[in-house]
Amino acid sequence: MLSDQEIIEGCVKRRRAAQQQLYDKYSRFLLGICLRYSSDMGEAEDLLQDVFVKVFLNIKDYAGKGSFPGWLRRIAVNTSITHYHRNMKHRYHSELDDDVLPAGQTEMPDDYTFSADELYGVLNDLPPGYRMVFNLYAVEGYKHREIAEMLNIDTNTSKSQYSRARSLLRYRLEQLGREARRRDDGSE
Repeated sequence: MLSDQEIIEGCVKRRRAAQQQLYDKYSRFLLGICLRYSSDMGEAEDLLQDVFVKVFLNIKDYAGKGSFPGWLRRIAVNTSITHYHRNMKHRYHSELDDDVLPAGQTEMPDDYTFSADELYGVLNDLPPGYRMVFNLYAVEGYKHREIAEMLNIDTNTSKSQYSRARSLLRYRLEQLGREARRRDDGSE
């Protein structure tokens, strides 16, 4: 396999073999990013296609400053944000029903480990605005001020969305843990 620099040079010259190697090397990494910002695998795959179109069209602009995977990640995140803006009708305003979260927060069970599929499922069930802000803040590491600028929202809205996402995640993970313990208790 070629080095990233050789792949980049081949892509700048629009060589199909280099484009295929770039896709083969980074598609799983970028799909993982797209999955965090989409509601299902089909939407994530559509986002991934958009990401690669942008990469192939703009790879000549990659200046070699910073890591190449970081440059690709940034394109994936920005493409996801653009997609989100384009497709959301009621963004940031889905409120939790009063009966969804209990009044008091309980501790997470120490004796239960969640699988990657369980965690992905819980994250994917978040309302889109919550999921977007949670991913940008907790996973990508952006500050609320930066998120607010990217999403054209108030900084306090970003903080509120993140707080609500965390509360909802905690509650749903607690439910998952209780269900698992009930299954375990029933089978013994």
